[in-house]
Amino acid sequence: MKTLGLIHTSATLVPVFQQLCSEHLPGINVFNIVDDSLIKDVITRNELTSLTSRRVVDHVGSAELAGADLILVTCSSIGAAVEASASLTRVPVLRVDQPMADLAVQTGKRIGVIATLPSTLGPTSDLVKRRASAVAKEIELTSVLCEGAFEALMGGNPAKHDEMVSAALKQLSDQVDVIVLAQASMARVVDQLGEAAKRVPILASPALAIQHLKTIL
Repeated sequence: MKTLGLIHTSATLVPVFQQLCSEHLPGINVFNIVDDSLIKDVITRNELTSLTSRRVVDHVGSAELAGADLILVTCSSIGAAVEASASLTRVPVLRVDQPMADLAVQTGKRIGVIATLPSTLGPTSDLVKRRASAVAKEIELTSVLCEGAFEALMGGNPAKHDEMVSAALKQLSDQVDVIVLAQASMARVVDQLGEAAKRVPILASPALAIQHLKTIL
């Protein structure tokens, strides 16, 4: 039986990915490593530091030692460290937003990236640009930061968070061919949008990443 190691920066993502793995990878053994201090450090410093990157590499190495045949890191903000760790392990390592970025590039030329944290917006936007360059496709990238939405969510006001993200999604959909959600936490807002508001495809990383792994495993 193949084994998938999942590395998270939030415990809230464990049940999300457990459900997806149950649906799409029923014959795969799955284990989780969770360290929320990683994302807390990125948010506090507003950047991915070399020390935090080294700790990400250590977690990936631990997952390999634990027997993972493939490793998925579910946080977009630490994507650069995930890519660095891939060259240091003997098993494949995937950042959660790569399949989403690839699909966005395939879907349209005008691509929108939306986030509630600048520490996530930058890495995801950069990834989309690089994946487009890898297939020699010219794109027009529009990046949108929903300022205050993350603070509302963390401050116990999810309704305000959802309202702000929803408004930004509706506005952005008039300008692009496809929208990329830089954070998985925004996916639930898409589910609340009426079909009329979904004028363009809106992509979220968790399901796309697991579906991609299904083709590999």
